[in-house]
Amino acid sequence: MTSSTPSLEIRFGDSVTKARLRAGAGHEGDLRRLALRFRSSVQRSPGSMDVDIDDLLTNLVALATWPAQASVSWDSQLAALATDSAVDAQTVADRLDPLSKGVSEVRDDEVDGLLGPSWTAGLTAFQRRDIAKLLSLRHGANFSVPGAGKTRVGLAVFHALRRTKGIERLLIVGPKSCYESWQYENTQCFDEPLRMEVLSRNVDPAADVLIVNYERLSPSVNELGQWLTARPSMILLDEAHRMKLGAEGTYGAACLALGPRARHRLILTGTPAPNGVKDIENLFGFVWPGHGRQKVTQAVAGGDLAKASQVLRPLFTRTTKGELGLPPVTTTLRTLPMPPLHQEVYEALVGRFSARAAGAEDDFQALGKIIVYMLMAATSPALLAVGTTRYEPLMYQVPPLAVPEGSPLFDLMRDLPSYEMSPKYREVLAIVAENAAKGRKTLVWSTFIRSLNTLERMLKEFRPAMVHGGTEDREAEIERFRNDPDCMVLLSNPATLGEGISLHHDCHDAVYVDRDFAAGRFLQSLDRIHRLGLAPETETRVTVLASEGSIDEVVGQRLTDKLLFMGRILDDPAVQELADLDDEPAVGGGLDQRDLQALMGHLRAHSA
Repeated sequence: MTSSTPSLEIRFGDSVTKARLRAGAGHEGDLRRLALRFRSSVQRSPGSMDVDIDDLLTNLVALATWPAQASVSWDSQLAALATDSAVDAQTVADRLDPLSKGVSEVRDDEVDGLLGPSWTAGLTAFQRRDIAKLLSLRHGANFSVPGAGKTRVGLAVFHALRRTKGIERLLIVGPKSCYESWQYENTQCFDEPLRMEVLSRNVDPAADVLIVNYERLSPSVNELGQWLTARPSMILLDEAHRMKLGAEGTYGAACLALGPRARHRLILTGTPAPNGVKDIENLFGFVWPGHGRQKVTQAVAGGDLAKASQVLRPLFTRTTKGELGLPPVTTTLRTLPMPPLHQEVYEALVGRFSARAAGAEDDFQALGKIIVYMLMAATSPALLAVGTTRYEPLMYQVPPLAVPEGSPLFDLMRDLPSYEMSPKYREVLAIVAENAAKGRKTLVWSTFIRSLNTLERMLKEFRPAMVHGGTEDREAEIERFRNDPDCMVLLSNPATLGEGISLHHDCHDAVYVDRDFAAGRFLQSLDRIHRLGLAPETETRVTVLASEGSIDEVVGQRLTDKLLFMGRILDDPAVQELADLDDEPAVGGGLDQRDLQALMGHLRAHSA
């Protein structure tokens, strides 16, 4: 073997989340020994193996054991990422060590100078603080609540890096609902707006900023990777909780693939851990591959969330609801008894599903459908007979419930129209009517489009607007709700309208007909009417409806647990308070292992 032949080549693998290590002739044994040092190593041939990039970066020290260091050859991008990760490891270590003197901090009063005269937008004190901290962190995470101006902070960080660190391009990944906000802030923040384009068929090579939604990300990974590496770039994930599944999810895998191609990484989300520690691990794994995930795992080991919050605090910035100076929101729970026949239908359904669920604890798809049917039954048995529509989010799509003729459930459901007016619908009608009499508009949330259609008919006299996945002109419906004095109610589901829309100037009352296990989506939807800019005297009221003795109570308990966890990790009392709703007289989405255990307990209790 000549001296010019590498003894070890380190490149990207077939999957963009993998690295491939290929040994030169005579070094196959060295490669086998090296493989033992990586938990994710997969031997592809005697001379090559694949390793997760995250694993490689976490254990770079293992490469020091390679016997021929001088002839190791790295892919240039992967080498830059490894160097960057090592520097990040030191940065994170310095941030977490209160005695360290090695941290180079950007001060709040330096921000205006870093932005320069071409920046024209005003900044609040907490936005300056967040910008300064994010610029001090190299890569960053902004977990500020919705309405705190994360979009403006993100543009400011990019602009400062463009002026001081040579970053030239910005790739924004977010839901479609975020486009309007980025485009508006672009016109407000600069004397000459950035050339900002939404990804179409072809990537615009001249764009300063490219926006792409999460759904389009995976098919465009290679094209976007080339765009990021052609010039020094930054990647920003808006509503970053969308990639909380990490490499196990389509969105997460695509984000993790693109992250190494960018010089600077930034994530924005007000709900970083909607289901627990794994979510926040995956987010930090994107921001700081290798070291970030490792530090989060260490911080929350043992379940001491107060300690974890203190440890993690230097790694992210967060503006809380309290810092926004908003008037408080009153969130209450109304538990409604089911009428006798409604109760019989629900109990019969539980009995039927208990047998089906037993032994199928690992079949999340089947159990997800059971969840959907039970959420339907807790609201109105009539929903069971019609199923869902194709416009429902995929996780909620189920056919009408097939009930064997002659069974007790079949007999109970023969006269379904008599169940159409469920207690929840009656309660919504009463709340909307009372608010309308006072000149207050109401936002009504329900998971199911069939339920929204029923409510649209019931609330006809209040000229309801409705927005869901099948609505052709969402903007027109929202504008009608905002501006038409006769339109007193907006009907929607959190999966469609839970992010990216502000209604706090027009509506101060919200009602949840039902909720699912997705804590992040619940928090996001709450913030549609409780955001920065509310008048100090504004009274914001949120009412959650639940059918007594039903799956609604299981959902409520699991959301309580998740919100308490998230509030403690973020050290945010406002989130923790939402976990304990005040009682007031009268899905499959987000389902995780604990949700499943709670559901099985509910089924067993009702079948005993």
